[in-house]
Amino acid sequence: MESWLGAPLRAAPVDGLVLRYLGAFGPSTVADMQRWSGLTRLREVAERLPLRTFHGQAGQVLYDLPGAPRPDADVPAPPRLLPEYDNLLLSHEDRIRLIPGNRTVPLPPGNGAAAGTFLADGWWQGTWQIRGNTLRIQPFIRLRRSDRDALLAEATRLCAFLAPANYDIVLGKPQAAC
Repeated sequence: MESWLGAPLRAAPVDGLVLRYLGAFGPSTVADMQRWSGLTRLREVAERLPLRTFHGQAGQVLYDLPGAPRPDADVPAPPRLLPEYDNLLLSHEDRIRLIPGNRTVPLPPGNGAAAGTFLADGWWQGTWQIRGNTLRIQPFIRLRRSDRDALLAEATRLCAFLAPANYDIVLGKPQAAC
């Protein structure tokens, strides 16, 4: 490689990469950072940076940016419609903080995903997709009224973004995850 480049190889600093990752996905473990980036030996970087540390339910060390917003534990996370292959579901080594039970990440083989996913109170609780002028939401569980209403409001905002077409929004009955 050096002869092709005509210069010696240099080590690329990864501090900025870790900080940007945590800005998007923190708090996270070193294993999460490594899963997302494909790099190894990030523990050294995380320990060198001025990060805030926490401990997860299993005792693992979680790193985050010192000034990152951290709502109180009793504040529910708003529902979110995520696109197919969203990094939130892909960028964690241990996804138990996002995916309840033993569900697998929704990554079908072949030509790609056919549906997005949605989070309710921070948990993956269903899928959504647009076919024609219909946005169909398929929950895995019975949603609390507040989550259902907020999810439908989120779907309405998505449809307004997709304008000028008019969209119907259909909320299906709960079906178990595949």
